[in-house]
Amino acid sequence: MIYIPETIKSAFRSLLLNKVRTALTMLGVIIGVFSVVSLVSVVQGFQNYITDQFNALGSNLILVTPSFGGANQDPSRAFMGNKLSTKNVDTIQLFVGDKIEAITPSIRVVKQVKYKTKTYTATLVGGNYASYKVYDLETAYGDYYKKADDTKSAKVVFISWGVKKDLFGDKNPVGEKVKIENITFDVVGVAKPKGGTFDERVFIPATTAIELLDLETVSSIAVKVKEEYDLDEVMHEIKVALLRDMKADDFSVTTQKDILASIDQILSVLSVALAAVAGISLLVGGIGIMNIMLVSVTERTQEIGLRKALGATSKNIGMQFLTESIIISLTGGILGLLFGYLGTIAISSFLRATIPWWAVIIALGFSVIVGVVFGTYPALSASKKDPIEALRFE
Repeated sequence: MIYIPETIKSAFRSLLLNKVRTALTMLGVIIGVFSVVSLVSVVQGFQNYITDQFNALGSNLILVTPSFGGANQDPSRAFMGNKLSTKNVDTIQLFVGDKIEAITPSIRVVKQVKYKTKTYTATLVGGNYASYKVYDLETAYGDYYKKADDTKSAKVVFISWGVKKDLFGDKNPVGEKVKIENITFDVVGVAKPKGGTFDERVFIPATTAIELLDLETVSSIAVKVKEEYDLDEVMHEIKVALLRDMKADDFSVTTQKDILASIDQILSVLSVALAAVAGISLLVGGIGIMNIMLVSVTERTQEIGLRKALGATSKNIGMQFLTESIIISLTGGILGLLFGYLGTIAISSFLRATIPWWAVIIALGFSVIVGVVFGTYPALSASKKDPIEALRFE
């Protein structure tokens, strides 16, 4: 008969006799679990970040982008052949205007914004006066640029909170002048903090951006649909309207939910792939456990013989060695999980990283499995020792 509590106590006593070796044996499992948990939490953080960015725009947004032209077309060629323009904005407004709350062309490029001796690298966003509503912005100082500013390609900027803090500190920047591409712009307003990349943007009229960057096309078109209308229905009407100006292969119409679902799917696959790669560390840790346990069996041959001579069965001996293996692996898994949690806390100030519940279960589950799988052979080896031969061993 096997007494489980006594077996566990005996296993702990044996492991504590070789503290350093036990700790080093755990190290492989600790690193493996830490790697799995950390990589999964980082990917989850990116997933949360992207979700937050999309949620900040609301759920009723439709995006018109250059089409990729199918699976056989190089994406770079699709963007080089971009045919979206402000004319398409007018077409959508004409035929679907009664169902949309706001529409704006979108032009995005990274540019340096200069104020006196300070420089900030920001995302320059060109959009019309309605982009304020499309991007769900709020004003902290001043005001957003007006329709008249679009019409006359005014040199005005509406800056985000992060840009304001970096260039102007606590000062109200409305009325100040900044330079973009050596062209002077008047600051007309500042957005309230919104989080993420929204706080790193500078908004200018689309017509000004087209003139500044010498463009003929726009990056995309964003359409905010009125709450009472069905998104799929409005999407279809937008496609029909755009077919008056372009071919079906020239553009793509999607909702932000569709884009978010695709990104989530990609990140989920990436998360599993990274966890699998990190799991190799667990395999190495398991091999380390088996190696040390085999050494332990050899070192404790006389102990095994003596215990068998005193009445211990092969099952008792085998169970003790298997228990020692599981304790090493499970303790390593718990410590690895703890270090992974501390690592997640450390990066949470930069990224909203979280450890999903399934990652905890998988990490601890694999720790136990590693202990059982790689501890079984040493346990069997110990249980098969002949007591008489074991007592003679030196």
